[in-house]
Amino acid sequence: MAISKDNILEQLKRVKGPDLSGNIVDLGLVSEIFLADGKAFFSLTVPADRAEELEPLRAAAEKAAMNAEGVEKAVVALTAERSGSSAPAVRPAPSARQAAAVPPPMAAHAAHARPTPPAKAGVPGIGAIIAVASGKGGVGKSTTSVNLALGLQANGLKVGILDADIYGPSMPRLLHISGRPQTVSGRILKPMEGYGLKVMSMGFLVDEETPMIWRGPMVISALTQMLREVEWGELDVLVVDMPPGTGDAQLTMAQNVPLAGAVIVSTPQDLALIDARKGLAMFRKVDVPILGIVENMSYFICPNCGSQHDIFGHGGARKEATRIGAPFLGEVPLDMAIRETSDGGTPIVVSDPDGTHGRIYREIAEKAWTRVMEERRMSSAPAIVFE
Repeated sequence: MAISKDNILEQLKRVKGPDLSGNIVDLGLVSEIFLADGKAFFSLTVPADRAEELEPLRAAAEKAAMNAEGVEKAVVALTAERSGSSAPAVRPAPSARQAAAVPPPMAAHAAHARPTPPAKAGVPGIGAIIAVASGKGGVGKSTTSVNLALGLQANGLKVGILDADIYGPSMPRLLHISGRPQTVSGRILKPMEGYGLKVMSMGFLVDEETPMIWRGPMVISALTQMLREVEWGELDVLVVDMPPGTGDAQLTMAQNVPLAGAVIVSTPQDLALIDARKGLAMFRKVDVPILGIVENMSYFICPNCGSQHDIFGHGGARKEATRIGAPFLGEVPLDMAIRETSDGGTPIVVSDPDGTHGRIYREIAEKAWTRVMEERRMSSAPAIVFE
């Protein structure tokens, strides 16, 4: 059934604007609407400082759009124009500020004088652990995680993936794996396997429809068991699909696991980047290297005319990476093929490895692994201390 943009706009006119004045269409808050495969994509422009407060407005617009005839799903994002010439700065951890304030010899001495934090216990057999994180949900973090893992594997590495999102596990569906993991001995579980990846997820241990109502300590205990009580075998790298946000689970993982680095996933708009900065700040505060930033849903190529449309803005993550001195790993477009292959359990890197999108993920994986190697060389370099 053909979808009419006019019908969608009529439905959106029923949504009151901020402070219940007017409606979001007449107030000019609705971006251009793009239609593809029964889905409507658009954004709402709101003041950046009211983003959290206006989340119900986004949800109402999404619901209203789905009331339009023929619309199966609506993807709506909040976006905002920058109010100044530069974005708010991420405050570095105190140790980084102190080190930057002294000449290199003194900085080395200061680092030598500071108490050494307790060593984080590694996981036997795993060479490196990479966290894939985002400041908020809905930015495509799990799709990025699984294609990053498959990209690392395609580049010749032995790879596993841990689905650390207890409340919304995605790996069983993304990798088309069903069943329950077997017990090897006692409490040790044998990981599931899909497309050559070793996989562990809460989705294998509970039914898909079972709501998770665990509190912090239970979540942390479950994460610890899925990481340390699984027979991973020999892996070059374990990719951890982190829960969205910067809560207890994320902080515990960053503080207690020897992460080789973190990959931050964000969409281009300023409001998503505000949340991404929180994740960046958290990892830096606990001395986890930032391997780079991925801009997901970076642009949309119209299947009819072939022109590029920046539905959620474009280039925001690249600018953010430049601003904070972090590597930019790449842009992933908003494309139906990526969504369809993910929903179908055949991620794009395995279903079309040599296609445009498959190559993008493989290049992102190569850049991320190069950064891991660079961080290893830097951490193993001898420290020169001047007395």
